[in-house]
Amino acid sequence: MRTKILSILRENGSDPVSGEEIATRLKISRTAIWKHIQILKKEGYSIEALPKKGYVLTHVPDKMLPSEIESKLKTKWLGRQVNYAQSVISTNEMAKALANAGCDNGVVCVAEEQSGGKGRLARGWFSPAGDGLWFSVILKPPFMPDEAAKCTLLAAVAVVRTVNEYKGINAVIKWPNDILLEGKKLVGILTEMSAEFGHINYIVIGIGINVCVPKSKVPEDLRVSAISMADVSKEKINRVELLASVLKNLEELYEIVLSDGFAPILAMWRQYSATIGKEVRVIAPDMTYTGRALDIDEDGLLLVDRGNGVIEKVIAGDVSIRPVQAKRSKYE
Repeated sequence: MRTKILSILRENGSDPVSGEEIATRLKISRTAIWKHIQILKKEGYSIEALPKKGYVLTHVPDKMLPSEIESKLKTKWLGRQVNYAQSVISTNEMAKALANAGCDNGVVCVAEEQSGGKGRLARGWFSPAGDGLWFSVILKPPFMPDEAAKCTLLAAVAVVRTVNEYKGINAVIKWPNDILLEGKKLVGILTEMSAEFGHINYIVIGIGINVCVPKSKVPEDLRVSAISMADVSKEKINRVELLASVLKNLEELYEIVLSDGFAPILAMWRQYSATIGKEVRVIAPDMTYTGRALDIDEDGLLLVDRGNGVIEKVIAGDVSIRPVQAKRSKYE
């Protein structure tokens, strides 16, 4: 109901709308309208009540509120249900709890901050309040569990397509799931799955985008390797609009997978790759070696030529990129 009230206020812009008119349109009492307005004010909306004229929306809070997200969404089904929290340990944990309880396909969980955000290999992800986009998407795909890992590549393409729409941003993808800007980490993606033999119960894709994290807030040991969109963008970034655009791209790519499989997505991923053709260091639990990244195969695995006639298929491990003959940085 509050979303509908906001919609009416937005439609009228600077022109007041009477409580009676809103009540008539929504078929509820003027008292109920007043109560909803008070709740909206507590959420951070500035709504001015003009005597004998009505209400005017004068300010919208810079928060990832469901009503704001809904007002910007251009998807058919993805993100049509948003679960919001001011602060959580991680949005992936929030999403998995909902998925285990039987929520619908396409639910999105978003938070202003994460106190325990995580990336691949149990690494942490710095997620300060109000400075980034920290969210998770719940999908219930019909394909087999062995294809779930490719959803990470799908998400990477959706995000990089979105952020590159902003002037001054030219991000690339480091295999398998990091998005880099000017050689520094801009986005992290973590995909988790619940499955049984031959069946996926759900997939949770967690995405963290550094939108406008001030350097002063970034832990000192991360400053040399992290970057925000605002550091290079030539235009102001609205987090709600950014999320809506990511979800639109993600929905479109996911529907391509459902109709045509992952091949088109892998082709798009190659276009944005910062890994293919580069010398890489593969750090796996049982070995470390260097080689040239040739391509990804139909399963999304990285093909690495070790230079001795051996082509390795990299399934897991941390791939560090460095120029040929360059010394390895301690931050790779």
